[in-house]
Amino acid sequence: MADLRQRRMDHARRRRAFARPVAAIAALLVSLSSPSPALAAPRAVTPLADGWRFLQGDPEGAESPTLNDQAWRVVSVPHDWAIAGPFDPNARAAGENGFLPSGVAWYRRALPLTPQPGRRYFIEFDGIMERSGIWVNGHHIGYRPMGYVSQRYDLTRHLRADGQNIIAVRADTSAAPSSRWYTGSGIYRHVRLIETGDVHIPQGGAYVRTTGIADNQAGIAVSTDVQNSSDKPVDIRMEVALFDPAGRQVAQTVASAGMIEPGRTMIAPASLTLPHAQRWNIDKPLLYRAAIRLLTADGAVLDDEQVRFGIREARFDPATGFWLNGRNFKLKGVALHHDGGAVGAAVPLAVWRQRLTALKAQGVNAVRTAHNVPSPEFLDLTDELGLVVMDELFDQWNVAKTPEDYHLFFGDWHKRDTLDMVRRDRNHPSIILWSAGNEIHDTAYPVQAKAALRSILDIIHAADPSRPVTMALFRPNVTKDYDNGLADMLDVIGQNYRENELIAANRQNPRRSIVGTENAHNRVNWLPVRDYAPFSGMFLWTGVDYLGEANRSGWPNIQNPAGLLDRTGRQKISGMERESWWSDRPVVHVVRNADPAAAGPSTDGAGGPNQPVLPTMIAVATPKPKTALFDDWSPANRKPHEETIEVYSNCQQVEAFLNGRSLGVLPINRDASPRRWAVQYAPGQVRALCRDPGAASVSDSLQTAGDPVRIDLKADASSVGSRFDDLVYVRARVVDAKGVTVPSATHRLHFAVSGKGSLVATDNGSSVDHTPFPSSDRSAQDGLAVALVRGNGSGRMRLTATAPGLKAGSVDLSTTQ
Repeated sequence: MADLRQRRMDHARRRRAFARPVAAIAALLVSLSSPSPALAAPRAVTPLADGWRFLQGDPEGAESPTLNDQAWRVVSVPHDWAIAGPFDPNARAAGENGFLPSGVAWYRRALPLTPQPGRRYFIEFDGIMERSGIWVNGHHIGYRPMGYVSQRYDLTRHLRADGQNIIAVRADTSAAPSSRWYTGSGIYRHVRLIETGDVHIPQGGAYVRTTGIADNQAGIAVSTDVQNSSDKPVDIRMEVALFDPAGRQVAQTVASAGMIEPGRTMIAPASLTLPHAQRWNIDKPLLYRAAIRLLTADGAVLDDEQVRFGIREARFDPATGFWLNGRNFKLKGVALHHDGGAVGAAVPLAVWRQRLTALKAQGVNAVRTAHNVPSPEFLDLTDELGLVVMDELFDQWNVAKTPEDYHLFFGDWHKRDTLDMVRRDRNHPSIILWSAGNEIHDTAYPVQAKAALRSILDIIHAADPSRPVTMALFRPNVTKDYDNGLADMLDVIGQNYRENELIAANRQNPRRSIVGTENAHNRVNWLPVRDYAPFSGMFLWTGVDYLGEANRSGWPNIQNPAGLLDRTGRQKISGMERESWWSDRPVVHVVRNADPAAAGPSTDGAGGPNQPVLPTMIAVATPKPKTALFDDWSPANRKPHEETIEVYSNCQQVEAFLNGRSLGVLPINRDASPRRWAVQYAPGQVRALCRDPGAASVSDSLQTAGDPVRIDLKADASSVGSRFDDLVYVRARVVDAKGVTVPSATHRLHFAVSGKGSLVATDNGSSVDHTPFPSSDRSAQDGLAVALVRGNGSGRMRLTATAPGLKAGSVDLSTTQ
């Protein structure tokens, strides 16, 4: 049995990435202590990460506690077995799933417990993909069709006190395709064992919300479900203490909840006034903590829970759009699928941290979870980083999009799935909107659609009256959603694409709040949002390239490359342009906009700089259509030909240079189009410089590359931990003698780790590379590749990259437990 003291020190629900120091927890318990000798919090949370036995297949008797599973592979969870491949053009789920495998798999594990009288034991899964079944000691205790929703099961009555207790999990993605994007397979999110008393707070039962902010004081309402699983009535008191962002206790109350009968659940309310309230905001995401304890009448502790929350006022106004804490601004959002590229659906928190940090640096301030319930730690991270969230439930209701999708289960399961999602997520200050669904095809049948929507709305509004609900309407003018009343059932009307239709809907009825729930990357999509005050904002499709949804392009494509970032988290040219529109700080990015005919293969075989040719200095006032964009000044054709320097910038004045010679200054374009200079190509350096007062250091440049010489490695961080959620990206570049990336380099790089570390995966962002992600070999794409590494204990590790004809590169990192 795991050490109980250690498990109690780790009792903060789903806060693995934000665990507080032991001393802080001890201080918390002391500050909440009562005269009763029962001072220790009885809730114990044990992560169940290691020691799982795994088998891909569906053998008879796999749930039996007596099964000999020693031949099964030992794995840790989160675990996505499908991401290892292989990629197969004949895969059952085809391009929707990125041509990766699907099927049935089993997981088994001994539970680290010896059951005690008066205690309850639960197992909680943050995500099993999908159609999951759970057994304990051979007893079937639960089933869940949806692969995204968190699930908790009470193990207590099936546990044995005289021997091992075995949990068995069946995960089934064999009914394919069941999604339009890559789902992953297996127990792909975190798992934990929860031990409480018979009287306890059920899953999602603690709800903290701000009831009002005035004169620097905030009213806080705490509502806690209390479940009595004992065989006798219990008189309950609830104690609540609030801690500010610095960890100081700032408010406390004790409320009598009354007598709770056996087998019943009651709601215990409490109200507190928080002085000197500090608000959660996107630029300063301050977080409070509520410590909730259930006590008997004589002060004995029954259960406790820690809830992190934020104090903020968010609202949507039909005339002026979105407001947060009295500030009106546009939601500059992106939609994100749940895969992490090379790591598949089992995404370490470090991957999301890299991606979300990179997106926020580009001016992104909002995220839409497309089109499903995200992981709890993802929302912990958006709370921490100051990104607002549209939390979405479903991609379909009763009408299918793929033959085996959730429409088969919606009628039976949507109420429970909706309630479980909202109860789990409602304390996150980053969430400002719930979305009931994406492009729901039921709207072709208005009576059916309205009934389904009413069912979802009633559940959400009852469980969380503090937030509005939207949904991503699909061609509402075709299905008459604006005329038949369906759209006006929503608190905020969302529509995918067709921005001018949404503007017309607002003008038709000025009481309608509107938001673009899914939008394209083009200027014509951004300008209506930017220039129409009631338009609350938009969510681009998408923020990051994602696996799957490749059926339109077909094999060999494995992904949808619609992101501002590629799969490796690297900014794409579309991200550079978006940053120039969305960032609040001065931005300059320079790229090459080439005529494909003129930029074709060189006929003289020149690989390095030729003799310079003086440019024709023409500032192009009339934008030309984009042809082919490149983040380099290294065309295949090194002979003189026309090239266009294209600059994305929010500076009022930008000057461009070729080999140190000015090409002139151009002002910003009101229509957000880029500034362009047409020149005769000459090898060397292209540079763009912000000429606004105080921003002279803001510039960007491109350099002509010579022949590839060596591999350059650079890690995103200097140290890495050894837990699942720890990971570091090491970025490889094939460079010339001067350190310039060679964009034509396609060398196959071999990565090797020595010391206290391991190689998790490699990637290059390509849509057509079918090398399995766990491979230590990866071809460079545009001269670039990435290795993902993790520590293996405390010490140091070295990653080395080699390739024939290139000087090897290496990088050292320190590692921690």
